[in-house]
Amino acid sequence: MNKYIENAYKVLNEEDLTRREAVDLLEHVDGVDVLDLISLANKVRVKFAGDLTRCSIVNAKSGKCAQNCRFCAQSAHSQTGIETYPLLSEEEMMADAEKVYVTGVRKYGIVTSGWGYKDPENEEFCRIISIIKAIKKRFPDLDICVSIGILSEDCARALAEAGAWRYNMNLQTNPSRYAELIATTHTIQEKIDTIKYLQKYGMTICCGGIIGLGESRADRVEMAFAAKELDVEGIPVNILLPIPGTPLEKNEVLDPAEAAKTFAMFRLVNPSRMIKFAAGRETVMKDFQALLMLSGASSIITGGYLTTRGRSVEDDERMLRQLKNFS
Repeated sequence: MNKYIENAYKVLNEEDLTRREAVDLLEHVDGVDVLDLISLANKVRVKFAGDLTRCSIVNAKSGKCAQNCRFCAQSAHSQTGIETYPLLSEEEMMADAEKVYVTGVRKYGIVTSGWGYKDPENEEFCRIISIIKAIKKRFPDLDICVSIGILSEDCARALAEAGAWRYNMNLQTNPSRYAELIATTHTIQEKIDTIKYLQKYGMTICCGGIIGLGESRADRVEMAFAAKELDVEGIPVNILLPIPGTPLEKNEVLDPAEAAKTFAMFRLVNPSRMIKFAAGRETVMKDFQALLMLSGASSIITGGYLTTRGRSVEDDERMLRQLKNFS
């Protein structure tokens, strides 16, 4: 067995992987050895993270975002031709939540474009709070996840008091390279502050990022450790789909073996956390998506993403049932 994988088996004994060891896995595991790494990651997932789960999201406000995130189709700095619209009405959101609920999914994410909110009395923010309360009243057992950008402490407290369960605030990449690889219209510190405000008021956090931006393998390791150090509950890993009209439109699509190694590394660095295979699962990885689910992922977004298509809830449910035979 590859010596770097053999060393990583210590994670099954509750020993931590170091940054150097994590980088070594990405740098020195290739060919058939990748399957050994996948096997280890799946064993760690089964032992520490448990069953595979699924969630759905709604694009509750689309496009015209003033932020210049280089990967994003919703940035006003890019010309991508996506559909744009203001915040959906409570009736539209309730109908969408009901559609998700009847499929058996019990985790529902409300996602909006834009920088975020400073003032808890902001009219749009108040509408979001009202919608969350209404959905929770109708579906008490539906966990509401929210991703509405950077927040002040007052807005974070209001969101927690409204009954939101989890907040998604992605680091996207190695924090020290955020301005270079992601955006310059806001800072990584604003994101980290938002996470800490929400944790202060008892909300759980989903915090991951994107691979395939042009980052190094060491950058991916830094992102995995940053999520660990922030003590977040969930870590979504997105695989870049280069979107025409964005600055990253000419990036090469990530190789499936490279993606598998990265998922495995995230699992070994964060053994007990929910690691979600998010965007890129169907559109980029295609025939390899089930293999990547065995690389340490424990959750998927089902039914579609923000501006890219997904698979049907029924197809994803069938895949998760079949994957349980490997647990």
